Amino acid sequence: MPTFKLTYSTMFAPPRELHDRFDAAVAALGGAFGKEHPLHIGGKEVFAPRMLEKYDPADHRRLLGKFSLATEADADAAVAAARAASPGWRATPWQDRMQVMRKASRIVEERAYDIAAALSFEVGKNRMEALGEVGEVVDFFSLFADQMEQNGAYDRPLPNDPVAGFTSTNRSVLKPYGVWAVIVPFNFPFALAGGPVAAALATGNTVVLKGAVDTPWSGVLLAECLRDAGVPAGAFNYLLGDGATIGQRLVEHDGVDGITFTGSREVGMRILRAQAARAYPRPSICEMGGKNAVLVTAHGNLDDATQGIVRSAFGLTGQKCSALSRIYVESPVYQHLVDKIREAMAKIAVGTPQEERHWMGPIASQAAFDRYGRYVAALSRDGAVVLAGGRQRWRDDLQHGWFCEPTLARAPLDHALWQQEMFAPIVMIAPVASKEEGMELVNDGEFGLTAGFYGSPHETEWFYDNVEAGVAYSNRPQGATTGAWPGYQAFGGWKGSGSTGKALASFYYLGQYMREQSQTRVQR
Repeated sequence: MPTFKLTYSTMFAPPRELHDRFDAAVAALGGAFGKEHPLHIGGKEVFAPRMLEKYDPADHRRLLGKFSLATEADADAAVAAARAASPGWRATPWQDRMQVMRKASRIVEERAYDIAAALSFEVGKNRMEALGEVGEVVDFFSLFADQMEQNGAYDRPLPNDPVAGFTSTNRSVLKPYGVWAVIVPFNFPFALAGGPVAAALATGNTVVLKGAVDTPWSGVLLAECLRDAGVPAGAFNYLLGDGATIGQRLVEHDGVDGITFTGSREVGMRILRAQAARAYPRPSICEMGGKNAVLVTAHGNLDDATQGIVRSAFGLTGQKCSALSRIYVESPVYQHLVDKIREAMAKIAVGTPQEERHWMGPIASQAAFDRYGRYVAALSRDGAVVLAGGRQRWRDDLQHGWFCEPTLARAPLDHALWQQEMFAPIVMIAPVASKEEGMELVNDGEFGLTAGFYGSPHETEWFYDNVEAGVAYSNRPQGATTGAWPGYQAFGGWKGSGSTGKALASFYYLGQYMREQSQTRVQR
């Protein structure tokens, strides 16, 4: 990694060294294209009879690799391996586990450019997004090791009972549940695996990770890092398969003691209800998307707002659960802000994401590409109008990838797409009569993940007092609704965006992977 601290806030003016090292990693990666990749079960590489062929979303002619697809029997084997490894990993002194966590952090950091190059190809991320995602995982492993140490492995003495003639000592001890399943989405396949996996392993659980079929390479690379860091055989297992079969198998499996899921609200709520309906409830940490909004008042800095809006609406082609999707702006500055956003959008360089000059790459899949077309069509009727963008594959050099133009649209406030999570480079805008009306619209809906604000200092305090979101930013040019980093901003949602009210990488996150035991010892 570079000699400066890489976060999503600092990555916009990196040293030349970063670009040179990334370019070298991209050039070296070509020799790995087309290879077959295994599952990781019980400390062994398992090559499955069925292989998934993964192609570059920026150029469908390029085969990135062939990846083993798990069967339900493989899922059963992975859970069995995790259960067999659980007693030994749980009994490992927590200080020794933290050494493994820190070694994993160092290994990910050493391989950061190689992993980021692979991410860039399989997801379609530009170099800064890809390197940032890998950097998150470096910090997840070290942060959770630090938190375990700072909290004494969550083993706390309590006051002695006031019993005459006896010494009655009390303790509160948090203990791991056992086997933890982690189910991840396509858009941050390394970070949203690495964070929950690091938390589960640090707290003494063993893990079965299921990767997304759209982005299979990341899980293989994480498995290799953990193996080389010394995670015992079976303590971490990697499967690849779709949600309807392998994901569902893990959700229903009696050998799984807890689940972390990141994905849609529909699936997350189904997982939560299924775990609550069991003979006894199992812990489920579900992060379930967002329909994120920004409010801009007449007193806001429109230059900062424009920069933050463009970065959050179109970074990673809008395919972030924290992506900006809705803009509400006070009427006196509405047209001025629209003009600034359109001017900034015209400067966005779209193309092959591995090239330094390109800021926006392709959308990740054919299905998402087709949905974008339907959304743009819907924003051209029912009183809505596309103000900028709206085209697919509008240049000859984009014909072999799923490229979509960044899009800004104005729509009446009753338009259906104000409430639908699109996961595409589309942001909607509307004028409002007052900041109070804007806040009602920001809070309207089933999601409450991230929110942004641009206004005066006095208005900013009002924003924090009233907004219903788990992650809130004010007057931030680096990103209106995006850019959380481990140790700097905890990341988790309210309402339909999150199931626990506790955020990833917060002070309170690790405790969710453990259960409390009160211990009383009596001596005469």
